[in-house]
Order: sequence, then C-alpha cells, then structure tokens
Amino acid sequence: MTLLQKEYNDVAYISGPLLFVNAASDLAYGAIVNIKDGGGKLRGGQVISVTDQNAVIQVFGETRGLDLATASVSLVEDVARLGVSKEMIGRRFDGLGRPIDGLPAVVAEKRLSINGQAMNPTARAKPEEFIQTGISTIDVNTSLIRGQKLPIFSGSGLPHNELAAQIARQAKVPGSDEPFAVVFAAMGLTQREVSFFTQEFERTGALARAVLFLNRADDPAVERLLTPRMALTTAEYLAFEHGYHVLVILTDLTNYCEALREIGGAREEIPGRRGFPGYMYTDLASLYERAGVVQGKPGSVTQIPILSMPDDDITHPIPDLTGYITEGQIVVDRTLNSKGVFPPINPLPSLSRLQGNGIGKGKTRADHKNVSDQLFAAYANGLDLRKLVAITGEDALTDTDKLYLRFADDFENYFIGQGDQDRSIDDSLTVAWGILSKLPQSQLTRLSKDSIDKFYGEKMDEMWRGGRSMSM
Repeated sequence: MTLLQKEYNDVAYISGPLLFVNAASDLAYGAIVNIKDGGGKLRGGQVISVTDQNAVIQVFGETRGLDLATASVSLVEDVARLGVSKEMIGRRFDGLGRPIDGLPAVVAEKRLSINGQAMNPTARAKPEEFIQTGISTIDVNTSLIRGQKLPIFSGSGLPHNELAAQIARQAKVPGSDEPFAVVFAAMGLTQREVSFFTQEFERTGALARAVLFLNRADDPAVERLLTPRMALTTAEYLAFEHGYHVLVILTDLTNYCEALREIGGAREEIPGRRGFPGYMYTDLASLYERAGVVQGKPGSVTQIPILSMPDDDITHPIPDLTGYITEGQIVVDRTLNSKGVFPPINPLPSLSRLQGNGIGKGKTRADHKNVSDQLFAAYANGLDLRKLVAITGEDALTDTDKLYLRFADDFENYFIGQGDQDRSIDDSLTVAWGILSKLPQSQLTRLSKDSIDKFYGEKMDEMWRGGRSMSM
C-alpha cells in the first residue's frame, strides 16, 4: 500500500549499494522505498539513515545504471514489513520473503514490522523445557532449553551446514503434543548450498513443518541484513499468535556480519575491531534477544545461530560478541572432523548456561546432570593422558590410565560420532552408560550409588555406530 506519492529527485551521489538523497528529511528510518531510474526500471530500497541534510538508502540490487540526474525515490511503506500467515509452513522464500518454490505468494493474515517488538523483561518466563535435537553431545552435555539462544561456533570447511540440517530434521519437544515448527534462515549461500538445503529438507520431509528463507551469495549484501529479521518475524508470529514452539536456525552469522561491515564501509563509518562497525554488538543483540518465552502465551522462540569463526579464532569479534549476548556455545572441532567423527562437536569448550533449568527428574532423567559431569571429567582426563602418551608412551601408564585412554576413543567414536542417527535422550544416556561402564565403579565419582546400581553395565549394542565393536 502506498502511503505517500511524493517523489524525491535530488539524488546527491551513489556509493556502492547506497543512495544519498538530499532534502528528504521527512523520510523515516527503516522506511521501504522504490527507486526509479530514467528508463522506468524500479529497484527496492530501505532508509538506513536520516539527517537534516540527506537520507541514506540501501538499494536492494545493483546500483549500476542509476543516473543521478534522472533517478527518483518514492515511499512504499513507513517500515519494512513481512506479510505473515500460518500457511508459510512448508514454503521456501528468498532473503526478502518472496516465494522461490514456484507456488503463489502467501495470502497474508497480518503485515508485521520485521524489526519486531522489544520483549518486556518482566513478561519473560524462565526457560525450563528441554528440546531434544537427537544429537547426543548436545542433548546430554550442552542441553538446549526452550526459549534459549545457543549458538554453534564452527569454522571454514567444517560440516556446520550438515549439522544445521540434522538439527532442523530431528528437533522436537519430547512428550509434548504442542505444535512445533522450524524456521530456517541461511545467509550468503552458494548455489551448491542452496541445492543442498532444498534437497535435504524435501528428501527427509522436514519441510512439512519448516519455513525456509534462503539468501544467496550473489544477492545484494543488504538482503543479508533483512533475512534473519524476516525469519524471526515469522517465528514470533507462529509462536505468539498460533502457539507454536519455534526453533530458529540462523546460518551463517559471519556472512551477516560481513554484510554489516560492507555497508558500514560504503557509509564511510569509522570502523571498530577488525573493520567491523562499532554498533555490531547492538545489532547482533537485536537479533538474539528476540528469543524467549512470554508469560501467559503458549508458544516460544528458541534460537540456534551458527557462525564460522575466521581462522578458527574464538576471540574474533563475531564469536566474541555473540558469546556475551547468548547463553553458551556449541563448538565444532576441526580435530574431531579430521578423524571422520560426525557431528564433530567437542563438549569440553561447549557450554549451555541454562542446561540445569531443563534437565533432571520429571524433565529428562534423574541421572542426566551427573552423567554429563562424569562424561566431561572422564573425557578431559583421557585427552590429558593422550598428551602424556605422546611423550612417554603407554608403558608409563597404569591400568586405570589405559582404561581412560580407551574411554576417550569410545566416547569420540560412539557417543560424539553418532553419524546421522536420531537418538532420543534415553538412547543417548544408554550409550553414555555403556561407555562409562568400561571404567571401574570406583572412578565414577560424580555418579550416585543408586544410579550406578541401576545403570552400570548398560548394554548399548544397538546404538553402536556402523556396528563396530568397542575398544577393550
């Protein structure tokens, strides 16, 4: 709907994807506009800055061919909006919310601002419900809680796309019949990655309960800034209007931040750390803080942002700032990946700060937390002994030390390295007990006697990956 027919013709200059328009101070920040060139071709754009002197507009598309003398700008909407509907489930869209699955446009039930509304802190409910991803390392050691924001830190060339697709396929709230949906937003994808996600969601049937937003690498950088907001707006609508429990997967946030830096450079902003804009923390927070549970409303929004750390540097500004805002991290490990372990998630640097809220008796299982602690301690001990063996050899080890070495191998091969299995939390704990039972009971100091009496010696043959026998 056109709100204003006024045209702005005084285009001062063009810098990359940005258009600077004089005498346009009555345009609002975030407004959506049309840019018309001398030949009548229309391009979309969004106002990203307004001063008394000019307005700065991000152009959705190429600025090549725009002539300063003939270009004009007209207002379309006062703020970027997305037409939302429950019928979006099962559909694929581009980064601007336009259908790319060959089906007609969605008939919108509402048109919502993609910036969302700030969630009143006093209205937030405490996240306390466990979400099962079907991945043992996450479910047991770094549990995802409904309403949490738990990022995955990966690296270039690591299989975070495959991990994202597996989580999207397997995630569920166990023991609940409440509606569950996945909103998946991918930014800066190559054509091969677009094909992978499209085929994976269709092949596994995961698309039936998912909404996909796919932004390609050759799309304008500004679209990458809108894609996660489109996804989160859809998630909030499904959660708080229709009562869905929504898991939002955002990948790759590194591409999003690179787009922020590109736009900041075009605006000639003073750069911050490593050339990224100084407001990147605030910008990322405006995305991450849209997760949560609202008191009195049945739905929830849970986030798994995925980012590839440049040079595997966890101190890089993107993972560093993300860690300040979110409630933990899941770390994809290059060494495990080089061994052929999938998914290569290292539980030692991984953390879920809300894990204790959603596990235990009546939620997952009474022994869950203690099993998690025992696995962590035993694996850490096994890795320390590996370093010692590299120096002294195994002859210097005690029999118990050798058991810890075997434990570390089994933990990587059969607990972490589950392949594409979908394990329930009970299955994952069964595998954990099967591996822990290779250690003497005297070494299981973080487990209660009742738990040891009940589960020690647990058999897990049917869970072994590839039918391989465990180390003896």
